[in-house]
Amino acid sequence: MGQRLAIQNVKIAEEHEIIPNGYLIFEDEVILKVGHGEPDISCDKVITAPSGSVLLPGMIDIHIHGGYGADTMDATPDALQTISKHLPSEGTTSFLATTITQEHSRIEDALRNAAHWMNGQHNHMGAEMLGIHLEGPFINKNKAGAQPENHIIPPNLETFIKWQKLSENRIKIVTFAPEEDTSHTFVKYLTSQNIIPSIGHSDANYNQMNEAIASGAKHVTHLFNGMRGFHHREPGVAGTALAREDLFAELITDGIHSHEAAVKLTYQAKGSSGIIMITDSMRGKGLSDGRYDFGGQTVEVKGDTAFLSDGTLAGSILKMNEGAKLMMKITNCSLLDIVRMTSANAANQLKVYDRKGSLAAGKDADLVIVSPEGDVLKTYCKGKIAWERTEEL
Repeated sequence: MGQRLAIQNVKIAEEHEIIPNGYLIFEDEVILKVGHGEPDISCDKVITAPSGSVLLPGMIDIHIHGGYGADTMDATPDALQTISKHLPSEGTTSFLATTITQEHSRIEDALRNAAHWMNGQHNHMGAEMLGIHLEGPFINKNKAGAQPENHIIPPNLETFIKWQKLSENRIKIVTFAPEEDTSHTFVKYLTSQNIIPSIGHSDANYNQMNEAIASGAKHVTHLFNGMRGFHHREPGVAGTALAREDLFAELITDGIHSHEAAVKLTYQAKGSSGIIMITDSMRGKGLSDGRYDFGGQTVEVKGDTAFLSDGTLAGSILKMNEGAKLMMKITNCSLLDIVRMTSANAANQLKVYDRKGSLAAGKDADLVIVSPEGDVLKTYCKGKIAWERTEEL
């Protein structure tokens, strides 16, 4: 058995309540107990958290292409290791490696590599890869956004089955355009395989949305971006996502992809139970301004924005904890709301809530200590320190 450790003197966003001053005990990879006051069982080491700090469950980013110089589409073990290693610095302890529309051979290389890396990731320190988010190529060219148009194809079951086999069944979410799946064969198959059909890069109208939902769609990719917007006589993808309580909506809260008023509207319409915060970040995250490759395209990163030469937004350079800070500022939501939107909802959607998504006995010791301002101080991935701030804030 490993060391039994405790973190004390910390505000804890526990599964159902905020503990103003509590402790969390973990051993090896697992949380043993969460409580009020000081630890009441013997521990090998007790860590006193900085005054005013907050303990959160590790964040789960279900839509991330890359960052820190690496991209899922690089299709190399080093790329995924780089992403995994750096994500704890922003409080993320689990993620879905996300692909982009490209030549079939490049997508296939990325899928094989992801499966191979996942099989050996227990040998690495960092955020846990929970699977793959296949974004494209089964989308609508009219809503391509930064997805390369020349590689977009209609939903094709034969192609997808081949790809899922190559990935060793690691594809967990598929972004698709339901109006291109007129027979609903594609969405019904995904649902039958417990794969999450996510509506995105879509020009679907309200009726097409509801037909897709009836066939199993239960998720929307980066709300407002790459989709038919809301009109009071035709709600489109965005309006349907806001109106339907049975759809989770991904939201990029960087203040760029969606106006702050749109973020507030989404929160008012769906509440914290219907939103999954994501970064949709690309290789340039964590690096200086410059030009970077994204899906075979050159992306300019300038300040806090990543865009193609024509001005189209091309992913983000957002960090999860920064998104959480802005979300709290815009909506005045609670810590428990933030936990739902950055961790619990994603864990539930991916069916890993038995071990991720909250601070509770028996779950993985994926822990994030943040300052009162929301800056990450220390991150544990399965009980091991994966990142620790060394400089003064």
